[in-house]
Amino acid sequence: MTQENRDILTNLLQQHKKLGISEQIDYQKFYLYSIITHSTAIEGSTVTEVEAQLLFDEGITSSKRTMVEQMMNLDLKVAYDFGMKWIKQHEPITVEWLILLASKVMARTGSDYHSIGGDFSAAKGELRKLNVTAGLGGMSYMSYQKVPERLADFCKELNKRREAIDGTDVAAIYELSFWAHYELVTIHPWADGNGRTSRLLMNLLQIEFDVLPTKVLKEDKAEYIQALIDSRERKDISIFIDCMIRLHIQHLKADINQFLKSVEEKMVDKQTLKQEIVDKWSIKPFLAEKMVDILAFVADKDAITTEEIVKHFGFTATTAKRYLRQLTEFGYLEAHGGNKNRTYSKKRMD
Repeated sequence: MTQENRDILTNLLQQHKKLGISEQIDYQKFYLYSIITHSTAIEGSTVTEVEAQLLFDEGITSSKRTMVEQMMNLDLKVAYDFGMKWIKQHEPITVEWLILLASKVMARTGSDYHSIGGDFSAAKGELRKLNVTAGLGGMSYMSYQKVPERLADFCKELNKRREAIDGTDVAAIYELSFWAHYELVTIHPWADGNGRTSRLLMNLLQIEFDVLPTKVLKEDKAEYIQALIDSRERKDISIFIDCMIRLHIQHLKADINQFLKSVEEKMVDKQTLKQEIVDKWSIKPFLAEKMVDILAFVADKDAITTEEIVKHFGFTATTAKRYLRQLTEFGYLEAHGGNKNRTYSKKRMD
């Protein structure tokens, strides 16, 4: 990684953290859903992020997508959930663990194979016993007989690098994860699911060292695949690593810009609402501003209590009750329950 890209990456991550983007409600969940949806999309799934959310959270399937596509997404989510819990234990990564990980990635879509080398099941994460190529006319991956030993050597080197890495060197952490991704997908241990499992391992290593996981969007597919091909043909892994850094920088910039735009839009909305309260109910501007702050606090919650308003804003109980009563009278909030257990929620606009 060039020093220029190191500096850009570091500055963007610092800005991302300072803005508190990852601290927004459900950010981690939706970020993960996006990673999963795009990883399967690279392998041919057409499931959208919204459809994936409904599938994961509500169990609602889409009639527009095949069951295989939807099972691909469900399996990958299970694999991520399992991997994220396991990687935090900082245990050695072994061939057996990679097989287990692959079995979760391919649990419902993996096929059974009967080859000259023997029978094996992709659904069980078993290593391939046949030779494969990268598409019609593409390069051949290593002979299946070499895979077990090569995979064991990979795990040994990976664990060595994990132990030696400086956990404060963010750029080094990303380089390690991209190296692991490239090496695993190049070994190509399985008949299917190599890309998904390699991207999963990359993300798990990033999660282990508490850096923001890298997305590979479906829009990145051509550039991403070409970088893999060029690195193999030229025997130069830096091509792939540089590509992944560029993509990560590009996505960080997009996330930051989107967040800043959202904040700006909310500020405009708050000013409009403040002026509405001042004009319609002759409330003094500084009091209207406090009311708008309360409405913003309530917006992403099912319900709030007077005590929560007191704690969050530092109001007295009397002041908090007055604001909540006025906002209810003005039609912005709804009150539920009696005096002792009263809660307030944003009024539904039916």
